[in-house]
Amino acid sequence: MRNFITNLSISKAAMLVGIAFISSVFIVTLVDDFLLANFVVPGDTEVLAKDIEANRKRFGFAVVGYLLVLVLDAIIGLALYVVLKTANKSLALLTSVLRLLYAFTLIIGLLCLVIEIIDVYDYASIKLLGYVFFTLHIFVLGYAVFNSGYIPKSLGILLMVASFTYIAFFIDFHLSEIFGVIIMLTMALAELLLSIWLIAKRNRLPENEL
Repeated sequence: MRNFITNLSISKAAMLVGIAFISSVFIVTLVDDFLLANFVVPGDTEVLAKDIEANRKRFGFAVVGYLLVLVLDAIIGLALYVVLKTANKSLALLTSVLRLLYAFTLIIGLLCLVIEIIDVYDYASIKLLGYVFFTLHIFVLGYAVFNSGYIPKSLGILLMVASFTYIAFFIDFHLSEIFGVIIMLTMALAELLLSIWLIAKRNRLPENEL
């Protein structure tokens, strides 16, 4: 892992973040829409338990899909450290660690669910812990981006705002449909816009500490 980070240039890391995130969105959409909706996103746990029992094969494919997404999340976490360490190594490390904690928490939860060490109710608790790490990650990422000096501050602000929309989404405040749409769009656009910007501007990012 250390060699992976050491040998990765900031331009390649930026490209890796963008490609990994866009790929993860594609896989999540495929799994949610065609295999097993509401598996890693909040849902009715009792209904989920019945769906898993009735659709074991689809459940298996969904698990593989989400494990792949979580591996991509871990790669994003490592690559973000390379992208952000030029500005502030401490913030870059915290951003990376929080993303890795999120990914590994859900990976462990999924594997335990598959081998039936835990049930869907226990998994829901583990998933919630993972989302705490993820929400903190998004906020710290936004702060790091805002203070980087070479990534637009507007993207940092959008990410920090998105972290609060994640809180509203995960806790489920029973907001109106229009607010639900706004929250979903904010969540989706924050990381997507950062990913697109990193891909487009990767060769203009500084390789040395500012």
